[in-house]
Amino acid sequence: MNKILTGKERNFNNRFAQLCSHYLFEPVACTPAAGWEKGQVENQVGVVRRRFFTPRLKVKDFEELNIRLQEHCLSWAKTQKHPQLSDRNVWEVYEAERPYLMKLQPRFDGYAERPARVSPSSLVTFDRNRYSVDCREVGRVVQLRVYADRIVIVSRNEVVGDYPRQFGRNKTIFNPWHYLPALERKPGALRNGAPFKDWDLPVAIRRVQSRLKRLYADWDRQFVGILNTVPLCGLEAVDGACRQALKLPVVNKEIVLNILHRSQDIESAAVIDLPDRLMLKHEPVADCRRYDMLMKRRPHVAQ
Repeated sequence: MNKILTGKERNFNNRFAQLCSHYLFEPVACTPAAGWEKGQVENQVGVVRRRFFTPRLKVKDFEELNIRLQEHCLSWAKTQKHPQLSDRNVWEVYEAERPYLMKLQPRFDGYAERPARVSPSSLVTFDRNRYSVDCREVGRVVQLRVYADRIVIVSRNEVVGDYPRQFGRNKTIFNPWHYLPALERKPGALRNGAPFKDWDLPVAIRRVQSRLKRLYADWDRQFVGILNTVPLCGLEAVDGACRQALKLPVVNKEIVLNILHRSQDIESAAVIDLPDRLMLKHEPVADCRRYDMLMKRRPHVAQ
């Protein structure tokens, strides 16, 4: 809420106003310092807490919590007698009414949005935790879309980061692929850089990295050259090329890239429908004797 006006008039924030518009309801605000107006709402909260949260649920994440709550709600509805139709339970009455209910709108994209500046380490901070973004966004102001269970980072209408939301303090969550452009300038960062510790790469790519370490002093530069093909060809294709390269006696960047390029499908040329006036009346003939005729002609002599 942005501002409390006279009586029950309110200036609601934009996201809440969009929620009301999406589900087509009109919000009614309580009067300040009038606690009796909220009694029914608070009573329902207490009923739900006692019915579905006692004893207190222990779950690992919001997804498991939602699944558990759905199971509890369905179990309660199928066993609880309807308060007015005692011969049927709540679920049976709901099933009978369902064809006459208004269809629910698509799920509202509910998030809180706020700006954040990308640090020189390509990190943004929210709620005392830090998340990495593409290193090309350093110094720019991005938008954080904060959900209950995840953080989405948007820059110029493009998603530059998407993470499960972290709780607690002083956690730093890296996505190593965000720092790939920086590795082109500083491949040595691959050795001890914090974003690249415990990088979860496919097995074949990790084996190529290990072999390059043993054979070449510039293994980091070669390995970065292989990683740079991932945005263009895909991680699965690069992993397949590394798997084939490991079968050879020698492995280096040029061999992996050669296998990768040869394995790429060549798109067939598009078929163009030509008008009749551009169609050839005489198909060209491959006749090598024409070259002999050119050789027999008298050479040009400069005057």
